[in-house]
Amino acid sequence: MKSVIITMGVFFLTCSAWAGTFVETFDNKDLEGWKEIVWHDEAPGSWENVDGELHVGNNDGFLRLLTIGDKTWRNYTVEFDVKPLKKHGSGSIAIAARIRGTSVLWCMIGDALLPGPEARAICYGGNLHSNTLLFIASKRSSFLKLNKWSTLKLSVQENNLTFWINGELLLDPMEIPDIKEFPALIKEFTDFSVGGAGFGVSGYTARFDNITITGEGIPNKGGLAVKPNGKIATTWGELKVNP
Repeated sequence: MKSVIITMGVFFLTCSAWAGTFVETFDNKDLEGWKEIVWHDEAPGSWENVDGELHVGNNDGFLRLLTIGDKTWRNYTVEFDVKPLKKHGSGSIAIAARIRGTSVLWCMIGDALLPGPEARAICYGGNLHSNTLLFIASKRSSFLKLNKWSTLKLSVQENNLTFWINGELLLDPMEIPDIKEFPALIKEFTDFSVGGAGFGVSGYTARFDNITITGEGIPNKGGLAVKPNGKIATTWGELKVNP
């Protein structure tokens, strides 16, 4: 029995060394480490802290992502709360992973690329500065409700990607494309094996909160907190924009 206890103790200590949780609640104006990626050369977005929530307005259909992390991040889960306030024509709410430079794996809910009366959950791999995308999966869904909080969750584990909305498994584990099978795309994309995480919008005004990233090599940061009332809105005008 003692040997079992010792073995299990070593196991849990080892696990704790490689797994961590990063939490961002936007309870202060510290966005150190965050970078914005915009579609092609579109203008940067407007990200504001309003009452401990991150407010962003994006009136056009071009995706803007706020990202964090580096090329050491590999297998992890990212999730966040989002409250859409207004939809400006076609638009989507996006969650992203394995970001390196402007190459991204992302899933989104909405109709940004396929305008129509119904929303879809769609996952892509691609370069936001390229006109070429790798389609991964799609499924009919419903639009996120305006002025209601929803939770988006994306998991990347080895060569699989899984997408949830409000706890519902919307897209089953999907195989992430291996760009080595597409020689013509190697110059446009990095591979999708490692990279940071992010979230964003196209064609929406929305609020984000409680960004949580858990997995291998993720640094422990922050903790969920009760947000006090009456915070003064603060604008970040110096967000780094990825070239």
